[in-house]
Formats: sequence, C-alpha cells, structure tokens
Amino acid sequence: MTATKTIIIGGGAAGMMSGIFSAASGSETVIIEKNPKIGRKLYITGKGRCNVTNNCDIKTVVANTPTNGKFLYSALSTFSPQDTINFFEENGCPLKTERGGRVFPVSDKAADIVDTLRKKAKKEGCKIIHECVGDIVINGGAVTGVKLTNGDITECDKLVIATGGKSYPLTGSTGDGYRFAEKAGHTVMPLRPSLVPVETREHFGYDADGLLLKNVSVRVIDTRKNNVIYTDFGELELKRYGLSGAIIRSASAHMKNMETERYKVEIDLKPALSEQKLDGRLIRELTAVSSGVYVEFLAKLMPKALIEDFVKLSEIPADKRCGDITKTERKQILTLLKCMTRTVTGFRPIDEAIITSGGVNVKEINPKTMESKLVSGLYFAGEVIDVDCYTGGFNLQAAFSTGVIAGIS
Repeated sequence: MTATKTIIIGGGAAGMMSGIFSAASGSETVIIEKNPKIGRKLYITGKGRCNVTNNCDIKTVVANTPTNGKFLYSALSTFSPQDTINFFEENGCPLKTERGGRVFPVSDKAADIVDTLRKKAKKEGCKIIHECVGDIVINGGAVTGVKLTNGDITECDKLVIATGGKSYPLTGSTGDGYRFAEKAGHTVMPLRPSLVPVETREHFGYDADGLLLKNVSVRVIDTRKNNVIYTDFGELELKRYGLSGAIIRSASAHMKNMETERYKVEIDLKPALSEQKLDGRLIRELTAVSSGVYVEFLAKLMPKALIEDFVKLSEIPADKRCGDITKTERKQILTLLKCMTRTVTGFRPIDEAIITSGGVNVKEINPKTMESKLVSGLYFAGEVIDVDCYTGGFNLQAAFSTGVIAGIS
C-alpha cells in the first residue's frame, strides 16, 4: 500500500481545480484520471472554444441555475466568476467576453484552458496519474482510500469525487461517481439529460438535417399548465429527429417533467418584425412579383432547404401566381413564419446532453465545504452533484467553484 494525503477522482474542470487548491493549501495531492489526457470534456465545450465562465455577479449565476442554485452561494462567494477570470489570466491564458457575458480564451482554443490547468497543477506540486478507480474504501464512517481496477489500494485522508455526470460518455463521464456515492450511503437524485436536443412529432425541415437557423426566437409552452415557461433568441438547428441548437438546449433545462407532447416549441423565423410589419412586407413583395410563382417567392424569406416543407404546410400550390394568393393564404404564410409550432415527444439520449441533471443529493453535502454529511473526509465537486445550470458558462463556473472549495477544505 502507498499513502497519500488527498486524492481527487477525475481530471476535469472540478477535479483539476480541487487538485490545484488542495496542493496550494499544503496537502500532498494526487488526481486520478482514467483517460490518457485530462480535461477531455473541456476540449469539446463551447464548440471547441470553451465557454469558461460568465462575466457576471454571483446572483446571476444562481439565477441561471434552475436546480439547487442556492446551494452554490458559499462556493461562489469563495470563488466567483471574476475569480475564474483572474485565475486564468494570471496564469497566462488571456480571456475575452462576448455576447451574453460568455467568456472564452482569446485564442478561441479550449486546449489553452486545459494547458493552463495542467501547468498550474504541476506548479503547485499536484501529481496526476492515469488509472481507473474501481471502488472507494470506507472504514468506521470515514473514507480511507481508493481501490484501482488493477487491484492496488491507495490510502488517503481526504477524497474528492469529481467524476462528472453521464453526458458525453466517450469523454469518460460514465457515472462512476454516482456508484461511489451510493456506496457511501448517499442518495442519488434521478438522472436525466439537460441542455440536450429534443425530438418532435412534426418534422419540418426533415431534408434540411443540420441546417442552422440564426436570429430566430422560440417560446416553450407547457400545455398541462397552459403557460409560457421559456423564451429565447439565437441559433436553432433543424435535425431529422427534431430540434437542436443553443436555444433549444437551453430550453430543455426548463422541461422538468418530460411527458410525450406536454411541451410545444413555437418558432418565430422573423422575430425582428411584428406581425403587422411582416404582413406589410408580404403585401409589398407579393405585389412586386405578382406574375411570379409562390415557390420562387419563398426563396426571399427562408433558406432553400425549407421551402418544400413550407409549401406543404401552407397548403398553397407551389406554382400558384403570387398575384393570385388570397388574403387568407397570405395570413397562413404570416402565421407559419411567426409561429411554426413543434410538439416535443422527448429528449435525445443522455449521451447527447451537455450536462446531467440529477446526482448526489445536496441535502447530504455541506455547501460551505462540499464535504459529505454522511462520511468523514469524503467530498464532492462538479457535475456529480445535483446542480445544473443553463448554457453561457454557468456550468463550468459551478464546477470550478465547487472544485475550489472542496480543494481548500
């Protein structure tokens, strides 16, 4: 047996921060990462650019954390978004702020974020080994070590579980932390995908799979409660199975109790124009090309790949002369442009989700230290905890903050 003071399971955002701040606090620290490289999930966040945090205050982070946001107050007070920005810039990785407060490395390379974490860990004396933990060892109500899959046992006084969730399993997020937590007697809240594409009953744009629509808006309706639960503006991606893109992934976080056809997504393809102004435009442009045909006219309003489906939905003959389109038909075009409704039938699989909703029950974790209330010396950090946020850098901030406070503790 070998003896180690502190072990962190997982070399992602939360695990690396835990390791850095644990080592900086004077503890002999080892990060155990089962992948050949640390931060595999970080490499793919923000489309490879890594949306590292959001340039906002603590209250804004909490407001953008629909699941157990208040649990983060202590961690965010210890390590805020500004602290994250300062950390990376002071360690040689300049950052920039973009729309919505999103913060990225100036280089637009996620690898620079990973390299900064790796170099800082090395500088603080934190050791990183690439092995797979098969189990945790608990004796007398306290954690005493970990058992690797090769059978070796490494002892420790403190253990941080920072294994991530179950989303993107190819990056190593296979749910090991939930198994370790349950062995320790913790409750794992039901897991479900969050920030994930949705499947829909209707397939508008079926042949436009992968088409990215920019500058559109959506409203999500909970038909059971008959109210609007989410609105957003930005990019939407059409898929054969339904809808994806940034605004749809964000919307999915609000669909808490997914049931087939409970939620409807209303898509506004022309959000910059009111119905009155758009109708005026349709009247002018139809008059200007009165001798032209309907299908050709639609090319002025939308990408070519959408036209065939739009013609079918409008129930207007594709070859009808623009000058012959009736007021009722024009209103139908207007309605479809301003409110293309799609009925959600379910989420895509969890391995397509950006994050996992659910995880270790926050009632069983001390929010000021991230230590287990059930097992002495056991800590949690990052996505393994039942906390999830919207897109915009908030999830990484939650990982960094909980990682730092666990490392310090």
